[in-house]
Amino acid sequence: MPNVGKSLLFKTLTNQEINVANYPFATIDPNVGVVAVPDERLDKLTKLSKSKKTIPAVVEFYDIAGLVRGAYKGEGLGNQFLSHIRDVAAIVEVVRCFESAEIIHVEEKVNPIRDLETINAELIFKDLDGVEKRLAKLEGEARSGDKQKAKDFEILKKIREELNKGNLLFNLLKRGSTQIETRINSDKNQSISEFDPRVSELAKEMNLLAAKPQIYLLNGAPEDVSEELKKRIKSLGADYLIINLAEADSESINKLIQKAYEILDLISFLTTGEDETRAWTIRRGAKAPEAAGEIHTDFENKFIRAETINWKKLIEAGSWTAAKQKGWLRLEGKDYVVQDGDVLEIRHG
Repeated sequence: MPNVGKSLLFKTLTNQEINVANYPFATIDPNVGVVAVPDERLDKLTKLSKSKKTIPAVVEFYDIAGLVRGAYKGEGLGNQFLSHIRDVAAIVEVVRCFESAEIIHVEEKVNPIRDLETINAELIFKDLDGVEKRLAKLEGEARSGDKQKAKDFEILKKIREELNKGNLLFNLLKRGSTQIETRINSDKNQSISEFDPRVSELAKEMNLLAAKPQIYLLNGAPEDVSEELKKRIKSLGADYLIINLAEADSESINKLIQKAYEILDLISFLTTGEDETRAWTIRRGAKAPEAAGEIHTDFENKFIRAETINWKKLIEAGSWTAAKQKGWLRLEGKDYVVQDGDVLEIRHG
């Protein structure tokens, strides 16, 4: 919502000089900042290899203006602001927990759970608008005999049903809980199942806001955050960080950056040498050829093997050559699942 500390957070994250003001809608256009992911491994490997450059992994943050009740239908330019975050992979929702007579609240009184519910309702209403339009189009295509369109039509009706219940989709898509599984087994028409990958695919294709994973940044001191609020966030299947943004230090901000990286289900593998030491971003579960493709497209297509070692073992060895002499380097093939912290050297044709 407005006046909760979003722009202050963004300024702290990026050290960019942006307009931080004590009035609603101070941020009309989204601010964009590319933030390095803190990684002690890079510093140690840079020192080991005497690298000329160090290149960290990054997370891109978008700061949009505060949303108010009715944003999805254009209140306070909210419809425009919501469209700015269609393409993001996850949402950091800043919730005001601190009291202050000097900083106004658009709802007049600080109530974190109410604010959280208001924002999530706006995301859901915005999605419902898009889902209704897509259903209208799919209905005609399904009648033409296209089986895939007919299947998508049925899935989208289930998604609409969940949104109408006020449910965020990311929790349902990720957990595959016993409760949902039981409901599906007892009544096949009742709920979304993550067992059909098309559910997730369709949610991603449509960039549904309620399907994006969330981190709640609770702006205030620990004593400002109630147990009820913590339980509500956990019930959504989301995570939270408590940070007093007015007094935020680099350590607390780094926790947010790292948490954002984790919630995107990303890991880093590393390369190191005299020219540069670098962290490369891949999705968790990616195999060696895919990792090689991050370095260069040709490396994926012409992948032969990956020579790899955990970064700690490389530091312990003292050098790549020493690690090889000790027999600590492993040769891995196309089916190797790259682990966070692997140092790779790619062999390609």
